[in-house]
Order: sequence, then structure tokens, then C-alpha cells
Amino acid sequence: MIINLIKRNLRLYFRDKATVFFSMLGVFIIILLYLTFLGDMMVGYATAEFSEVPGINVRFMMDSWIMAGVISVATITTTLGSYGTIVSDNTSKVINDFRVSPIKRSTIVMAYIASSFIVGVIMSIVSLIFGEIYIVISGGELMSVLGLIKTLGVVMVSVMMSSSVIFLIITFIKSNNAFGAVSTVFGSIIGFLMGVYIPIGNLPEGLQSVIKFFPFSHSAVILRQVMMSEAVDLSYMPEQFILFTGINLKIGETTLTIPMHILYMLGTAVIFFVLGVLRINRKRKA
Repeated sequence: MIINLIKRNLRLYFRDKATVFFSMLGVFIIILLYLTFLGDMMVGYATAEFSEVPGINVRFMMDSWIMAGVISVATITTTLGSYGTIVSDNTSKVINDFRVSPIKRSTIVMAYIASSFIVGVIMSIVSLIFGEIYIVISGGELMSVLGLIKTLGVVMVSVMMSSSVIFLIITFIKSNNAFGAVSTVFGSIIGFLMGVYIPIGNLPEGLQSVIKFFPFSHSAVILRQVMMSEAVDLSYMPEQFILFTGINLKIGETTLTIPMHILYMLGTAVIFFVLGVLRINRKRKA
């Protein structure tokens, strides 16, 4: 039964072209900014930093930086977009039909979460494909098999975290208008909170601290490390450049490692999933 519910949710998401578009809004904003001025700005900055280092394809390196941000944003916004099915089912009272059926409530909830996870993975992979095409067209190289495997692994963890966090958020949304407003605002500001629109080093220290503890920014950091490693050996990059562009995050005197980022993301996923379940149970009792 859960398979049929998942298929239904996936059909509803992909059939609604407006939902698909707005769930990719954050991605489109980043690409537009990069093509208009952000790309030249970042390439110019990196060229100045590595002017005395021979053999570095700066355009390839910075294209990888921005596409890592594109993919990390896609793991979040597309996951959010897929949860619109829950809001629509609640407002149209379809959920009441499910509740009077022999289907367990837990099965219905898990179908929504699984659908969201699948949508997030599919759309993130689509973003990765377009990102790789752009990189190659701009003079870069296709990602290695090992790099691709690492990227897909990070995408899986990021989508899992996004599904859990947004699952809790969605329990507070009661109308399609409210969901549309949340989706638009989320898609517009998520790039700032992940250090994608503007490098973290250009932001005030207070906002930098917020970004360092913002769960979604950690997926962007890992993807930058994985994808930029295809263009340059990160161990030879100046620490100032790495911290300025958000390739690494440093809290106090500790530079976070990839296992630390992964644990933080998984911990966030577990905590928010538990809070979401508790929230659902409280609403049922009420």
C-alpha cells in the first residue's frame, strides 16, 4: 500500500509544473546571479589569489564552487516543494479519506516522507547533470567516478536531512497560500544562509556564525570540497581563501572535517524527525 501512496504523491508533484518550477526557484536565482555578475566576481577574486600558481584552471574551480551551491540548494527546495502534497491533501480534505480507510496513519506519513526524499534525490541529480554540462561547456572536465559517488552520497544525506527538517515545518502550515509564501521566501533566502549567493567571508561576523550552525550550509561545504577537488588539490589552497569561500568552516580554533559535517547533518535529521513525529501525535490527540 505504501508503494501506491508514494507513486500517487510523485505523480501529483511532477504533474504540477508550477510546483516544480517554484521548488527550483532557488537554483534559478543562483544561476542567474552567477551568469550576470557573481561568476566574473568570483573568478576575478580567485585569479588574483592564484596568479602565481601555474596550472590551475580558475574557471573550472569556481564553476565547481557555484555548482556545488546549486546542487545543495536543490536538495532543500525540491524537497520542500514535494511536501506541498500534504498541504493540498489537508486543505482539500483528501486526508480525511485516508484516515477512514484501513491504511495506518504511520503508513500515510511515511509515504509523504519517502516521496519527498525521492523527489529531492531525483531533482538534485538533474541539477548535478546540468551543472556538469555547464562545467564542461565552460572548459572544465567531467567529474570522476569516485567524485560522482561521493557527490551522490552527500546528496542522499542532505536530502534525508531536508526531508526531516521540512517535515516538522510543514506540520505548522495549514493552507496552500501559506505554503506558497513559505516556499517563495525559503527559495529566495536559502542561498544567503548557505553562503552561496555571497561568499561567507563577505558577510558580517554575526551572520557567519549563523551560517556555521545552519544545518543546510554543511551540505554545501562538503559538496564544494568534493567537486572542487576535481579541479584543484585543496591542500595547496591558502586557508584564507578556503575560509572566505566557505570551502571549510571553522568554529573557534576547530576546522570542521567531513565526518563532523556528516554527523551534524545526520543528528539534525534524527532530531527533527522525532520532533515532527511528536508534533503529528500531538495534533492527532488534539
